Amino acid sequence: MNSEELFQRSKNVVPGGVHSPVRSFASVGGTPVFFSEASGAYLKSVEGKEYIDYCLSFGPLLFGHRHPEIQEVVEETVRKAWSFGACEPYSLELAEFITSRIPWVEKIRFVNSGTEAVMSALRVARAATGRSKILKFDGCYHGHLDQLLVKAGSGLAGLSSSDSKGIGQEIIQNTLVLPLDDEIALENLFRDHGKNIACLVIEPLPANYGLLPQRIEFLKKCRELTTKFGTLLLFDEVISGFRVSFQGMAGITGIVPDLVCYGKIIGGGFPVGAYAGKKELMDLVAPSGPVYQAGTLSANPIGMRAGLKTLTKAWNENPYPELESKTKKLTSGILKTLEDSGDPHWEVVTFGSLFWLKGKTKEPVRTITNIPSDHKSNFASFFHKLLNKGVYLAPSGYEVGFLSTAHNDEVIEATLTKTKQALEDK
Repeated sequence: MNSEELFQRSKNVVPGGVHSPVRSFASVGGTPVFFSEASGAYLKSVEGKEYIDYCLSFGPLLFGHRHPEIQEVVEETVRKAWSFGACEPYSLELAEFITSRIPWVEKIRFVNSGTEAVMSALRVARAATGRSKILKFDGCYHGHLDQLLVKAGSGLAGLSSSDSKGIGQEIIQNTLVLPLDDEIALENLFRDHGKNIACLVIEPLPANYGLLPQRIEFLKKCRELTTKFGTLLLFDEVISGFRVSFQGMAGITGIVPDLVCYGKIIGGGFPVGAYAGKKELMDLVAPSGPVYQAGTLSANPIGMRAGLKTLTKAWNENPYPELESKTKKLTSGILKTLEDSGDPHWEVVTFGSLFWLKGKTKEPVRTITNIPSDHKSNFASFFHKLLNKGVYLAPSGYEVGFLSTAHNDEVIEATLTKTKQALEDK
């Protein structure tokens, strides 16, 4: 069957036909492609068409799809066990590997997703401080837990509104929301509410609503004020952790969080998340302490071993400088192709191996309010032109792109050729 037929079948039994909304192509229009295989930098659809992949499962595939060394470990593990629901050595090996290389990770607890990691870390923060309020920022996404699936309302302090139906006001009444990149608003909020805020949670590299790199001064102000008021600083590095550098944005900025959440790369492509931090905070988690959190499939052996192999390769090979160089080569080539085609109105934001194509603006875009109003429609047109030529981007103008070590010079040149062909077609 082809993608259209499969999508129609899926809509009969699955909400919207998909298991995560962005996959539906609702943001770009059209019918989602159903993929049956993946290898290296490529996806293959059920129709047998090959696509160069820059979505990369939204980030975890640092070494591309099914890297032979990682696949070997996965296949070996599958022959040993699928799930224990009991103690095993594999999670211990991964925990020791991480804690020995990231100083601010003294203890770590593995879970099954980034959402679960953030939810659990916030529970620790509330228990540690005895406070109820959580501060988040417009433009940062921390999973679909009720307390953080909110946006700013008509005021800065406490007047938040839900981003989803089914979430009562009583659940989000302790969630405060501020704009990114605004130290004055941050200082004012802490002046009025700082003694009641348990945790400030932020993506140190916001990458869920476009790519919005923050000024180091703003991130330092977050650390300064949380320290001053006894609030815990939680870095959500589900995307940036082990992706922009081995130690993530905390390592790049030198800003040490109290708690940190990881996901994606930490499982090598399998569903793994983690929350981690200072020993005295993590020892609040059961069975050591009174903060309950559990998971039947937590520390699944396949994800643990795939994650350890991925992180070991990242530590030993340090692919980050090369990935950054390749990302700039790709994006500068795409921009030149767009300009040569008579469309000079685009620019690209890059950070490490992440990139985001958007319309030109006079100033860097650090908040969602500064994203060009026509961005969604312009991206949708560009997305489908590339898709028709066999280049797969994330199907939303607000998602970022990723490169892997499998995206070699040949793949990048092929991408630029396809981009040129796509823009020449009328």
